[in-house]
Amino acid sequence: MTRPSLLARLLRNRSGVAMTEFALGAPLLLMAGLWGTETANYALVNMKVGQLAVHLADNASRVGDTSTLRERKVYESDINDLLYGAQLQAGSLNLFANGRVIISSLEVDPVSGSQYIHWQRCRGAKMVQPAYGVEGSRVGAGMGPPGEEVFAQDGEAVIFVELRFTYQPLVSRRFVTNSEISSIASFTVRDNRDLSQMYQRDPASPDPVQRCGAYRGPISLTSDGRIAS
Repeated sequence: MTRPSLLARLLRNRSGVAMTEFALGAPLLLMAGLWGTETANYALVNMKVGQLAVHLADNASRVGDTSTLRERKVYESDINDLLYGAQLQAGSLNLFANGRVIISSLEVDPVSGSQYIHWQRCRGAKMVQPAYGVEGSRVGAGMGPPGEEVFAQDGEAVIFVELRFTYQPLVSRRFVTNSEISSIASFTVRDNRDLSQMYQRDPASPDPVQRCGAYRGPISLTSDGRIAS
């Protein structure tokens, strides 16, 4: 085939690949796909955080001695077990590295009759303060957002959990306008509970106390299976 005939054949050819259209549309298509993936993951993490808060409040309202002959005592080891369980359940979220759990026991002050936070336990490296009161403080109508407060009955306790978490994006923070996730949950204690104090199972070898003044990350275990700190 001569050069002029080859050139004429190429000029008459109308087949080809839409490279220009693909080059213009690919970035938009890729952007939409990444945005959708990030949004779906954010919604999934939001749901997980809410479920963790509910499970913590529910489980904390059940812990204590199983004896039916006396009021149930709550031990520091019970709270440690709850928090370690939440860490395992959270999995890849890395809950205590990226968030903070605050567990409060809302009760009626036997002296003044007002609502107050008897004890409070916290875990997580996220630098946030309790949003609805600190240990020992009176909380007026109860704990929770204005108009949605929960309150304890005389002689009973309500476990109130705050969970604050910083979302870790899959792709980029540009696709998520708000990276801070928070959830609250509360449950009334099911059984008669000893509300006088928190106990140690072995005072001679006490379990770690998860004070709210410390900002500690993931929980580790000792060689004998106890919470290290």
